[in-house]
Amino acid sequence: MNGLFYFSQTKLTICEGEDGTESSLGDVLIFPDMIRYRELTHLDVDNFVDEVLVKDTEWLPGSPEAIKGSYVFVCCHGSRDKRCGVCGPALITRFKEEIEGQGLHGQVAVSACSHVGGHKYAGNVIIFSPDAKGEVTGHWYGYVAPDDVPVLLRQHIGQGEIVGHLWRGQLGLSEEQQKKALELRRATNGLTEEESSAKESPEANGANGAACNPAPAGGCCQGNGGGLTCCQSDLPAGKQDKSVPAEQNHKSSTTESDKENGAASKKGRMKICRMPTWFETWDKSDTYTTLAVVASAATVFAAFRCYKAMN
Repeated sequence: MNGLFYFSQTKLTICEGEDGTESSLGDVLIFPDMIRYRELTHLDVDNFVDEVLVKDTEWLPGSPEAIKGSYVFVCCHGSRDKRCGVCGPALITRFKEEIEGQGLHGQVAVSACSHVGGHKYAGNVIIFSPDAKGEVTGHWYGYVAPDDVPVLLRQHIGQGEIVGHLWRGQLGLSEEQQKKALELRRATNGLTEEESSAKESPEANGANGAACNPAPAGGCCQGNGGGLTCCQSDLPAGKQDKSVPAEQNHKSSTTESDKENGAASKKGRMKICRMPTWFETWDKSDTYTTLAVVASAATVFAAFRCYKAMN
């Protein structure tokens, strides 16, 4: 470890492995150190975490090897949140298409990964890549749509510059350090907050960007300028709202988002997407928790009635 990160801040994420790629199943990649440990098994995990991540000592079964290039990780953890499960694969496909089309194979690697937090910001993308100074840093992007992929490849990976309108922060920094980093970037560019927001908007970057387009099914709420959500999936028949025209069950409404976009552009500020409703973020674990609470309450009530009857 380089000493800049506390051990308690180490985040473990499971990533997809594919045959025929440079990384194989069981490989452990450590960022921003840019090193790889080869072919660990499930029996090695406890000892590896204790020796390497906690004690910061050597891993005797194998030596780390240096890795180069840029690494892109996209959250595709559908069992944790369906937005990531639908938006993530669409982003993986677009990244691979652009990497192949731009001849970046061997320079940029993209992998699906497990839950990284902030699933309401789907699509979630983490990029480890050298910045303009050649230093490897990890940056977190949210509300990424397939049309944003070329911008991330060109501006962040190609030029080492942050894509401001999608940026969620730099990994390993505290909230205060994030704010200072943002202020420093604006000061370096000689921009005020409003000028910076206008420059880093999707329109200024020549991309449709991620328009606010909430999907009624609670899926990925981001889309492109054409009005399509990156989910591109219809509501199940059982969940379609029969109180509205049928076509509204297949497309998200853009009226409110267009109004918000217009208002935001007049002010020269970035558009703020609405937060998901409680229904959109409700999952199976919430149902189980609710049922457990209801059952407990019923048990207490029954016990109280028995107590009152006995007295």
